[in-house]
Amino acid sequence: MVCPLPSVPFCMIPSSNVEQRHPLRSSSKPVSEQLFRNFNSPFELRQVHTVVVKTGTPLSDLPLSRVASVCALTPSFLYAEQIFRQVNQPTTFIWNCCLKDYAESDSPFDAILLFDQLQRHNVCPDSFTCSFVLKACVKLQDLFHGRMAHALVEKLGFQLNLVLQNAILHLYASCGNIRDAYLVFDNMPQRDIVTWNTMITQLVKSGDINSAYEMFLQMPERNVRSWTAIISGFVQCGKPKEAIELFSKMEEVGLRPNEVTVVAVLAACADIGALDLGTRIHEYSDKSGFKKNIHISNTLIDMYIKCGCLDAAHRVFEGMKERTIFSWSAMIQGLAIHGKANEALELFFEMIQTGMKPNGVTFIGLLNACSHMGLINEGREFFYSITRDYRIVPSIEHYGCMVDLLSRAGLLEEARDFIEEMPIKPNAAVWGALLGGCKVHKNIEMAELAMRHLRELDPLNDGYYVVLANIYSEAKKWEDAARVRKLMRKKGLKKTIAWSSVTVKGAVHEFVAGDETHHQSEKIYSMWNELLVHMRSKGYVPNTSVVLLDVEEEEKEKVLFRHSEKLALVFGLISSPPGQTIRIFKNLRVCEDCHASFKLISEIVDREIVVRDRNRFHTFKDGSCSCRDYW
Repeated sequence: MVCPLPSVPFCMIPSSNVEQRHPLRSSSKPVSEQLFRNFNSPFELRQVHTVVVKTGTPLSDLPLSRVASVCALTPSFLYAEQIFRQVNQPTTFIWNCCLKDYAESDSPFDAILLFDQLQRHNVCPDSFTCSFVLKACVKLQDLFHGRMAHALVEKLGFQLNLVLQNAILHLYASCGNIRDAYLVFDNMPQRDIVTWNTMITQLVKSGDINSAYEMFLQMPERNVRSWTAIISGFVQCGKPKEAIELFSKMEEVGLRPNEVTVVAVLAACADIGALDLGTRIHEYSDKSGFKKNIHISNTLIDMYIKCGCLDAAHRVFEGMKERTIFSWSAMIQGLAIHGKANEALELFFEMIQTGMKPNGVTFIGLLNACSHMGLINEGREFFYSITRDYRIVPSIEHYGCMVDLLSRAGLLEEARDFIEEMPIKPNAAVWGALLGGCKVHKNIEMAELAMRHLRELDPLNDGYYVVLANIYSEAKKWEDAARVRKLMRKKGLKKTIAWSSVTVKGAVHEFVAGDETHHQSEKIYSMWNELLVHMRSKGYVPNTSVVLLDVEEEEKEKVLFRHSEKLALVFGLISSPPGQTIRIFKNLRVCEDCHASFKLISEIVDREIVVRDRNRFHTFKDGSCSCRDYW
């Protein structure tokens, strides 16, 4: 129902002017075919209206949605209202069509403006009016007008309209007002799967994965979107194992993953190195017609790189008909961490030739490539080209890469000067890069300087204290090392436990140093002793300097032989067929003795061994490593 409006006379334009402005006026074709879709403003509408009156064309032939569109946000709103009344059309329906177009456009705020017009001129809204306004408010994150629409829903008695209730719930949740979202949810007289999915999705986005999972378990029914939302949530909060377990349950109930599910599961596989599952998901994706999905292809590249399958990542990259900057940057970074710096640089120049412009992430990959292979001059040139050639403002990550590059190369004083001249305040990662270089090059004085800054910037990071203690221990400054460990105990800090994992027949097996809990421990230690005989015959001498304990040499060797990566490797050897590549993932840096051991073992057993540690990949084959002993 539309409230009565004052009469507004229509503008009548002399016929000579009309004919001059609209040369097709004299055509034999009906006016509705010639002029009705040519007006783009209230002024032009009045001209068309004049022609309609003069030619006796029925007013109902006017495109009323067009009338609403050109008058909605202007003072001619009432003029449009009079036209609608004259042709006896439902005013609210026409304005709702206009609202819908605005809400779904790139300018959803126009829907809010039209909503204000409707309220000012007493156009009676219906449930669709509220729905389109709420949609616009969600897109704009406009809680103020959203509350007005919510109040209107309550006032008009639409509380039983489930679509509107879901829209209101979505509004509060997407705006971060979880408290009000819960109030709406708890007071809803009925709920459907959309209701539950909305709450779960927004709880995941807010980082409250525990509440999201609890709600997921309470759902009376679930669809693919429900499972995907919670799987993605586990991945985003750093719980890839839980994500993969949930995906397995989703498969058990017979649901087929969609493209979003595929991306989430592949990301989880990348995090924990679940190559078998990742490969299976890749095959499923191709069979399901997802091959053209760039996001999936990019995630596949990332997954294969992080699982140590650089060739597979490159095949996906080469098979892409369209690539984004993420595609190129991921491959460049992958080549970098796999010790293929020259190939990374070549790929960068190939990217430039295609016209693709690099971004900040691209340069992080390039600088990492230079850092891992000691390409000092190339690294300097790339760093300065960030601003000089591409007008990109270097981030703290770029500065950290440069410090890492200089520190690894032993240019510790230059690295220190670089830090002190930075235009932005260095963070803990920057000083930590310098500290890491001090450990490699055994520079105690510079390490103490870096540690003074780290104690202020990141006082609770146990890793920095451990590195400093190790530097003292390697220099046989046992008292200083003990002092650092005592300081750690005083601060309540504990050294991060090193662990390594290896996947055999789809199952992930984790080991810690000296682990005897595995069901095949006896076979593992027996196999290690056999390997040790072959290694010694090839000149292997245990590097006990990496055991930073003041104990007898025999005890040091015992500790050394039970490092977690060695146990994972031996288990992989006894549990997989000959010739199969063994892939190991370690949470900390590989020690020098394990690195030397793996080179020898790769030759003895004629196997390729891929190790992903905290910093990079090491591919051991035929007695050598892809890092060329520079890591």
